[in-house]
Amino acid sequence: MPTTFRYVVCDVFTDTPLTGNQLAVFTDARDIPEELLQPLAREVNFSETVFVYSPVQGGHARIRIFTPVAELPFAGHPILGTAFVLAGPMQLVEIRLETGVGIVPIVLEREGPRIVFGWMSQPVPAVAPFPEAERLLAALGVARSELPVELYDNGAQHVFVALESEAAVAGLEPDMGALVRLARDGEVPLVGANCFAGSGTRWKTRMFAPADGVPEDPATGSAAGPLACHLSRHGLIAFGEEIEISQGAELGRPSTLYARVEGTSERIEKVEVGGSAVIVARGEFRL
Repeated sequence: MPTTFRYVVCDVFTDTPLTGNQLAVFTDARDIPEELLQPLAREVNFSETVFVYSPVQGGHARIRIFTPVAELPFAGHPILGTAFVLAGPMQLVEIRLETGVGIVPIVLEREGPRIVFGWMSQPVPAVAPFPEAERLLAALGVARSELPVELYDNGAQHVFVALESEAAVAGLEPDMGALVRLARDGEVPLVGANCFAGSGTRWKTRMFAPADGVPEDPATGSAAGPLACHLSRHGLIAFGEEIEISQGAELGRPSTLYARVEGTSERIEKVEVGGSAVIVARGEFRL
């Protein structure tokens, strides 16, 4: 007899079905053999797939996050999407998810029984100069960055390149092979290459991670918090100011993310990333 593994599909960082970043959530992964986790994520082939387990650290649930090629300790859209999937029937206003970097709380806003928005508290990232900036710029096909090229690590690693206009971001055609080589043999492994532009509280970004099985991501929650940190640290926005980030239009999956950072240039104290999600499908694997 086949074994059945059930999952839910939701679109994250959007309130419109069939846009945003797709996520599959296996809501009870306790009986899924370890050796099937990566093949299932590869079969689904979304940017990330989540497997849900019983909590062990005092949270509401423990989750494991997989790209099509690797497991991640932390990622943004899987955490927010899983919060919408699990907290709905549990009638929670806050859900605490155990991840590879610890417990991540998500505060949820409701209209009646329906969850309409969530704010996740992210780990405060470590910041360092990216030592292979010139090689990264060449792979992206851009001449320079308007701000220092820096690496942020909050459990996921992201490098940020500031471009002169949103049109320049939209027109990017990076050399994916060069990005993969930089990720594999660079002095510091490159995970996510983020290119952004904008002003005030509105910003546009694109994220490329071909070595991680994600040539381009429709919405990157783990990068939204560090982007707000980057903008605050370099004086483009004020600490405590909420920004709106657009992403995914070039993939036909427009997404909207929100982020805010509290602290100072010398000490970041709190990082929050918010957005919506919608459940669009339920299914099962029979193996």
